[in-house]
Amino acid sequence: MVGISATLMAIHLCNPGRAACAGVFRNYKGEFIGGFTQNLGRANSLFAEIMGAILAIECASNKNWNQIWLECDSKLVVLAFMSPHIIPWQLKNRWLNCITKINSMNFCISHIYREGNHCADKLASLGLTLNDYTWWDIAPMIIRKDLVSNRLGLPFFRVC
Repeated sequence: MVGISATLMAIHLCNPGRAACAGVFRNYKGEFIGGFTQNLGRANSLFAEIMGAILAIECASNKNWNQIWLECDSKLVVLAFMSPHIIPWQLKNRWLNCITKINSMNFCISHIYREGNHCADKLASLGLTLNDYTWWDIAPMIIRKDLVSNRLGLPFFRVC
């Protein structure tokens, strides 16, 4: 699909605990075209992951990006598109609005391993320190090196 890829990440400290979500949008060449992060306050991991998907779909819709490939490291989010009963009640209305929006898009969702989400992971960590929703048209300094490495196909290894 020629279009836009959105990679999502949610981060949470404890469960429930402080949480944030983030997304990185790239064009078909792998170039950064936008990114967001949102501090969610106190939330559980499912809420944070679903909220990340909702925000990504809302962003794409608002920008009239109609060809979206959503990559997420949460298998529950991928499953939510087939089994909406797992959506937390607080998000149900926004979720249903997003489903309506993706029905008019060329939309695909897939699972990506956490190592493939390094840029979105850094933005989610940054989101924990911010108060409000933040959007970037130009890649923030914190992820620029990682974007280049990722675009070149260089591996990223997490060390515990």
